[in-house]
Amino acid sequence: MKKQLLLLSLAITSILSAAFIFPKAEKELKGAWHWEEGNEQQTVCFVDGYCVVAAFDMKGKKFLYTWGGPYKIDGKNLRIDLQFNTKQSELTGTTFSFPISWKGEQLQLALNGTPQLWKQVDKNDAPLAGVWRISGRKQGDKINEMPLGVRRTLKILSGTRFQWAAINIETKEFFGTGGGHYTFEKGVYTEHIEFFSRDSSRVGASLSFEGKIENGKWHHSGKSSKGDAIYEVWEKMAK
Repeated sequence: MKKQLLLLSLAITSILSAAFIFPKAEKELKGAWHWEEGNEQQTVCFVDGYCVVAAFDMKGKKFLYTWGGPYKIDGKNLRIDLQFNTKQSELTGTTFSFPISWKGEQLQLALNGTPQLWKQVDKNDAPLAGVWRISGRKQGDKINEMPLGVRRTLKILSGTRFQWAAINIETKEFFGTGGGHYTFEKGVYTEHIEFFSRDSSRVGASLSFEGKIENGKWHHSGKSSKGDAIYEVWEKMAK
């Protein structure tokens, strides 16, 4: 009888853990996290069911790698459906699983095989936080719509960090990325670039744009990193 009660108690504990601990963990996971060792920095952002990881050396102006895709919590593991992976491109289109746990306020992840402790940077607490895709460009007085296709440019924004990635989810091609931290105040959106796969000379620069949200769309205008005038419209990806 005692053995049966012990088994019942363990079963109830397991059910309560699944019901309360992991949903809470998934909620606490959202936002941007940071890890560094020496000159190497890594960031991981969890936004609207999408995860993106970037590794870079800002001091040396070196982009190291990035990967990402939709994610979910499965028990004690983080599962990511990789839509791009510059470190191991052959893994694009596969699902990766990593153990996940907490040590106090720090997140413990073993993204490279060795457990690392990550510090939380923000909790997606900003009006622009989301996974955006470019949906239109203005030419003259007309905005040309860009329907969602297999080739797409995404911009993932947490509460303070941004990263864009140009990818093709069908051919598994990767065309470029850049990221860092951003501010959005009084209609001015400013990017502070910390890594750029196409042009390392842009690292350390800041770019400011006029920005506004209209009918759920983000209108973004100014000059690109090359100095070209742009007017872009971005929409949030469906969760």
